[in-house]
Amino acid sequence: MSNGTALLVIDAQVNKFSPESAVHESQKLLTTLNWLIARARSANALVVYVQNNGRKGELDQLGTPGWQIHPSLAPQAGDLVLQKSAPDPFHLTPLQKELTRREIRRLIIAGTQSELSIDAACRRASALDYEVVLVSDGHSTYGNDKPSPADVITGQNASLAAVAKVIGSSEVDFRQGLKPRRNFT
Repeated sequence: MSNGTALLVIDAQVNKFSPESAVHESQKLLTTLNWLIARARSANALVVYVQNNGRKGELDQLGTPGWQIHPSLAPQAGDLVLQKSAPDPFHLTPLQKELTRREIRRLIIAGTQSELSIDAACRRASALDYEVVLVSDGHSTYGNDKPSPADVITGQNASLAAVAKVIGSSEVDFRQGLKPRRNFT
């Protein structure tokens, strides 16, 4: 039974953490994601893994080793695992139906990539009237020198503050009460 809150762990797949293709500060991100997952489970919050199905030849191509959810973050019984083929985890997936069925109204979002799937998840969830919490130190991306990955992450945290509550992992409270839904009548 859920407490009305879900942790969305987005694109936390092997390819994002392997040495040849790792996102910025990948080991730190793995530690943060593991900690968030453990806290979500202990608070009876739903843990939802959203797994990207890359195209043929991509590192996260469906069924390849890089496509698998990272083994240190392995789903457990009661967790929900969904696949997507676009940055938006709601697009052509059963995510919204599953959240509605479980009476989830608050989404805590973490994973990869900051400017793609994390951005799309926060914006779409807000548009669907979920209470959205972005874990500021719980997402990462790739990057070049300009902008650096750290700059992309910082920029996304600032930009997404318009649609989400942006807080550090140590501030996340999976038991916190929900705000009343907005009334659009």
